[in-house]
Amino acid sequence: MGKDKFSIRDVFVIGGGINGAGIARDAAGRGLTVTLAEKDDLAAHTSSASSKLIHGGLRYLENYEFRLVRESLKERETLWKAAPHLISPLRFILPHHKAMRPAFILRLGLFLYDYIGGREILPPTRTRNLLTHESGAPLSDTLTKGFEYSDCWVDDARLVCMIAKDASERGANILVGHEVVTANRRDSLWTITTQSADGTLTQHQARTLVNAAGPWVDTLEEKASPAPKSKKKIRMVKGSHIVVPKLYEGAQAYTFQNNDNRVVFAVPYEENYTLIGTTDVPFSDDPSEVQISRDEENYLCEAASRYFKNPISLKDIIWSYAGVRPLVDDGAANASKTTRDYVLELDTQENAPLLSIYGGKITTFRCLSEEALHMLQPHLGFSVGNWTRDAVLPGGDMGLENFPAYAENLRREYSWVPSDLLVRFAKAYGTNSHKILKGHSALADLGQHFGAGFYEAELCYMCAEEWVRTAEDALWRRSKRGLHMSNDERASVEKWFSKKV
Repeated sequence: MGKDKFSIRDVFVIGGGINGAGIARDAAGRGLTVTLAEKDDLAAHTSSASSKLIHGGLRYLENYEFRLVRESLKERETLWKAAPHLISPLRFILPHHKAMRPAFILRLGLFLYDYIGGREILPPTRTRNLLTHESGAPLSDTLTKGFEYSDCWVDDARLVCMIAKDASERGANILVGHEVVTANRRDSLWTITTQSADGTLTQHQARTLVNAAGPWVDTLEEKASPAPKSKKKIRMVKGSHIVVPKLYEGAQAYTFQNNDNRVVFAVPYEENYTLIGTTDVPFSDDPSEVQISRDEENYLCEAASRYFKNPISLKDIIWSYAGVRPLVDDGAANASKTTRDYVLELDTQENAPLLSIYGGKITTFRCLSEEALHMLQPHLGFSVGNWTRDAVLPGGDMGLENFPAYAENLRREYSWVPSDLLVRFAKAYGTNSHKILKGHSALADLGQHFGAGFYEAELCYMCAEEWVRTAEDALWRRSKRGLHMSNDERASVEKWFSKKV
């Protein structure tokens, strides 16, 4: 068995989703020594299966989750400033449906939405006549009134990757494809054994252990010895999405009320598509095998078809994905009413703290990470601070104000690159685009073209700097090029990896 070359770490994090990566980054930025172990790929599960939104959660107001909504709303602009290449403002149209909530209830909720979160940059809510405003064009003529409000869009999987990259650049050791098989604590120290994909066992030691394994949080608790004396009961809820050919022109998204009191989003996606989601379905099977069901596909098609002029059917679905949300079981009768707030549980047996993370959402990862480090501070002795509030993520250092012009700057510097490719690079890599393009002067210099504007130089960069190990990592998480490729083109990327091995 090998030993971790980094000796005793201050913090060992299990899980490479949004919360695990966020905690590793926050800890590394405080000068702590950190190792993060992820058994699959970064954002391989729940964190890449979101609705791709940085949002307050308008419907959570009905559940009286005012603290969560306020925190989420405040985070929208903080995260937008930190990653202007990955996050962008998005205007939502919420049509008033006469069979659903009254218009005054919608306006009251949006009034709170505008003012309880300290909005400074994002524009406020506006009332729209859907018969005359352009946003009403794709909608049924029976919908005459709507409200336009602000939230943000995010590339969720790339966000996780950039958080991990920031942690790595601050000194954290990021281990992708390393599963934790045992975790034992004794005399103020954790001894953790990980197994890599090739079967190699490595032993690590750390002063504190963070269990951010998402849907596997309880499984990891069972591997800990001694096990925590108390733990939360989790409620796994499946959320699924479908992708269909673009349903409308315009950059706006839509929020549709459904007849079960939930809402369904329709969001512009990857230029040529519309993303529709999500569902809330109780789940009890293996989270690694989660898939959308036919019932969920029908549910999403029917929900959107109530609002759009042109109905959507199963044959329109191009792609779908599903993920499991590991929520704290608060006893709610309906899965959609279960709180999305996070809970952190600290167990300090043997003076070797175990911090377990339950729940949470993409939007609140930074606040969750701060709270986690504050809970660990008495055991690690660092100075408490909130450094991440004003820190940018890798690639975002052009600044929020300068980002709209950044793609144009790339176009001037790399005039030989097609404009659509430069725009995609600006949004995916920000200022790190230069690491892929610098030193080249023609498309042929970028190596093999796999299809859909995806070149070997970009793939090599992903492998060298973004922990990519498989075609799936590259095509469906670090990018969504797989959505734009044919079967043969996707197979050519898999073939490239087989030769590399």
